[in-house]
Amino acid sequence: MITVEDWAEIRRLHRAEKMPIKAIARMLGISKNTVRRALRASELPKCERQGPGSMVDAVEPRIRLLLKDYPAMPATVIAERIGWAHSITVLRDRVRELRPVYLPADPASRTAYDPGELAQCDLWFPPAPVPLGSGQAGSPPVLVAVSGYSRWLTGTMICSRESADLILGQWEVICQLGGVPKALVWDNEGAVGSWRRGRPQLTEAFEAFRGLLGCAVILNRPRDPESKGIVERNNEYLETSFLPGRVFASPQDFNAQLGEWMTLANSRFRRRLDCAPADRIAADRAAMMALPPIGPGQLGWHTAVRLPRDYYVRVASNDYSVHPSVIGRRVRVHASLDRVRVTCDGRLVADHPRCWAARQTITDPGHRDAAAVLRREYRRVTAASSPGGALEVEQRSLDVYDALTSTGADGEVA
Repeated sequence: MITVEDWAEIRRLHRAEKMPIKAIARMLGISKNTVRRALRASELPKCERQGPGSMVDAVEPRIRLLLKDYPAMPATVIAERIGWAHSITVLRDRVRELRPVYLPADPASRTAYDPGELAQCDLWFPPAPVPLGSGQAGSPPVLVAVSGYSRWLTGTMICSRESADLILGQWEVICQLGGVPKALVWDNEGAVGSWRRGRPQLTEAFEAFRGLLGCAVILNRPRDPESKGIVERNNEYLETSFLPGRVFASPQDFNAQLGEWMTLANSRFRRRLDCAPADRIAADRAAMMALPPIGPGQLGWHTAVRLPRDYYVRVASNDYSVHPSVIGRRVRVHASLDRVRVTCDGRLVADHPRCWAARQTITDPGHRDAAAVLRREYRRVTAASSPGGALEVEQRSLDVYDALTSTGADGEVA
């Protein structure tokens, strides 16, 4: 074989110097046939030897027969059917080459979003301890929502995955978004809905909330995270950009720091958009539906119970005290992400901060003192042994009740 330099020199001597083939062969010390082949070739001739082949060549016809009937058959199953006793790697490589002949490709389409079209939602569990009070710490879920068009990122930490708390978090991120998108995209979150008998079905509570918003809810099929890849990538972004180096004093502190960081993140340039989300959010909000007139007490935990003798009501796993003057009467309990309020006949009889820890008892000192007064009075009047004792008990109980339920200017129980 000749080198590239010799091949170029042969062509130069023959064409430029008009040197005959015999003289070129004598000058370079090569045969005349080599010179002739070099002149006929458009590029440097190569010596190519036929490869020895592969051990899979002998069984390729059997592989093709199996793939013809079962295009998705795994390579391990093919190896079992043909009695393959050699390296599985070379068999996998050949199956990978042959499979596209029998199994059509499944291309992934690139999705484009119109302004106000949809927002992808997900629960993110930050891998960082957050103090919850009462000596407890945990990682409550963070409801994250991202607009498809502007990539505007919103999120808030919620108390639990329960339906009432999740709906409160959903309303919070929609308010942060500044409008209601035409559709919300969720996976099979238990408080939102699930696929049953091949069809998506929302929970009763989330269906009612969707009706208040006036938007659609798209439930992805199980094990299909690619359908909401935008929010999945933002969850990773939160873990790598927001969490490192931060310490949180409480869930409220977490939400405060998250809000400040999201303001910065939404102003950062995105190569995929060729701008920042802040540059697109105005067009996004203009195409969204207006926020519905949902009152502050319309969403959240709502229960109506008859107050027991121990004058406590339960929200989630925590017990909250209620003014004992309404023992035995029906009270209405409403809990948001921040407060727990109890009313009786329209009067406020309890107001506590929402406890994020689990299995706690929250007692208002005023309720404890009022219960002690009622208990002493009850024992005193029931000890009356006169014939009019029963009447006296009833009258004194009414007097104590009137004194304890007198309201001040703010409407709270005194």
